[in-house]
Amino acid sequence: MTKKPIKPAVPAAASDMDRGASAGAAPASNRATRAAERRAAIVDAALEEFIARGFAATRLDDIAKRAGVAKGTIYLHFKDKESMFEELVRTVIVPVVARLAALPPPAGSVRDLVEAFANNFLKEVVGTRRGDLVRLIVAEGPRFPSVADFYYREVVSRGIAAMRGLIELGIARGEIRQKDLARYPQILVAPAMIAVMWQSLFSRHAPLDAQDMLRVHLDLIFGERRTT
Repeated sequence: MTKKPIKPAVPAAASDMDRGASAGAAPASNRATRAAERRAAIVDAALEEFIARGFAATRLDDIAKRAGVAKGTIYLHFKDKESMFEELVRTVIVPVVARLAALPPPAGSVRDLVEAFANNFLKEVVGTRRGDLVRLIVAEGPRFPSVADFYYREVVSRGIAAMRGLIELGIARGEIRQKDLARYPQILVAPAMIAVMWQSLFSRHAPLDAQDMLRVHLDLIFGERRTT
């Protein structure tokens, strides 16, 4: 007959303590999960309200109603409407730009890397809620300088720095002949911003092939691709 392993004796007091700790940990974990879910619901609702009404006209009451929470619950997560908007930028836009800044030096051409990132940007931003958020910042940024300043720090400055680095690498490798381009990295990302704006304003009049526009733009910077 196989003997069952002998379990070490546990003092009764210790056993009761362990059960109490486990019982306390589970509710705490559940509370944290519910809090995270409520925060995500608030952020999602804020995105829809900001896009539908604009930053100025959006009210916390409307966000709370859409999120299905009491208005007081919002203040458990955000101190005001501006901090909520900043959270939207961090969760919706910043990760897209962060991927560019985190790219390793390209094994292939600089153009290939720029093209891959730009195509991904077009896919993830143009025609999506991210694009709506960018357009909202462009439209209302002048009226709310602190919002524009935050967006510049978290998104624009990072994107510009990453683009400048790629341009300088392209110049060093001889892929880019116009050395002054490093002074104006905004030129490299211009098609992406044009596509975002065009999508909402003029696409019903003249649909824009953003990817083909990007190809032409990169041909102007890097030279036309050779075909065999």
